[in-house]
Amino acid sequence: MSCAAWLFWLSLLFIVYTYALYPILIGIAARIRPRPVRRGPCAPPVSIVIAAHNEAANIEARVENLLAQEYPADKIEIIVVSDGSTDGTPERLEALARAHPRVRALCLPANQGKASALNAGMEHARGELVVFTDARQRFAPDALARLAENFADPAVGSASGELVFGDPDSAIRNPQSTIQVGLYWRYEIWLRGRESRAGSMLGATGAIYAIRRELYRPLPAGAILDDFLTPMRIVLAGRRAILDGRAICYDRPSSCADQEMRRKVRTLAGNFQAFAIEPGLLLPWRNPSTWWQVNSHKLARLLVPYALIALLAGSFAAHGWLYRLAGVGQMAFYGLAAAGWFIERAGRPLRREISFAYTFTTLNLAAVLGLAAWLRGHGTGTIWRKAYAEKR
Repeated sequence: MSCAAWLFWLSLLFIVYTYALYPILIGIAARIRPRPVRRGPCAPPVSIVIAAHNEAANIEARVENLLAQEYPADKIEIIVVSDGSTDGTPERLEALARAHPRVRALCLPANQGKASALNAGMEHARGELVVFTDARQRFAPDALARLAENFADPAVGSASGELVFGDPDSAIRNPQSTIQVGLYWRYEIWLRGRESRAGSMLGATGAIYAIRRELYRPLPAGAILDDFLTPMRIVLAGRRAILDGRAICYDRPSSCADQEMRRKVRTLAGNFQAFAIEPGLLLPWRNPSTWWQVNSHKLARLLVPYALIALLAGSFAAHGWLYRLAGVGQMAFYGLAAAGWFIERAGRPLRREISFAYTFTTLNLAAVLGLAAWLRGHGTGTIWRKAYAEKR
């Protein structure tokens, strides 16, 4: 075969492995060699840490939601760190702390970024377990208890809940009825579940995850993805990071496509940053339990955009009708993605095939933009924007 043909087939193999073959292999591993979590009654003291920047509109309802958890009241403390807020958040926090002895307010005078705010909160945490969450979401009434049950297993160092999009009141009655997510998100949830069942999931859901306090390592200033770095450092220390779909956190999806794109770019920039901070995650002798998953799931996803470019180039450079047909098919696919961009901005619903092409293309574009942002040093976590604070 010509060099162009080799380029085509190797690129295609890499893309197929990343999105199809690896999920099949991890699914097989989860089935034939599962590592079940030995859950049991477990209700140790818990510290809930929230880093908040300009959350005056949400913070009171969020604290009330946490105070109403079905968990021993004398074993919960809530630590809210106001990260240089200027909208009245500190005043509301101080009022909450006066009204509820289980609430502690820490007010940083200047915006230092989420990583620094979490580090500040952890300095005051006294619980055996620490639960991290954000200011906007809501927990199901039993979410905290469900998370804690996982720590009856001494191998578990981090336990993540599941994010559900919809109205909490109706979703509590029927959780499956309000999961308003697309095909890609359902695929991602399935993949995380199989990774967890086979050993450890990669990171956590930032809106709802718990760790053993003694396993926490302070985050570097400017770290973007605390929900990836902290659980994966726990994995490097020899414990498991698992997913418990029974612990549910409710949220609303982004209402603005541009806001969602910025969130994706920032998240993917955070992946590049995380590998720079903890390169041992990619090495089998440093990360024997999940290096294959990290390389196949996280790193490969960051490299797929360049494989797509190589695939398109190989399609038109190689000789033969098969390559030409593949090239035309790719151009048609990207045409559907472009149509999806215009349709979404017009406020109209996307058909399934257009939605798939649009989602796939924008995710890969976000990976390229994320690399550019990381190389420029942007998105370090110092400046909080609403779109950037969103977690999935």
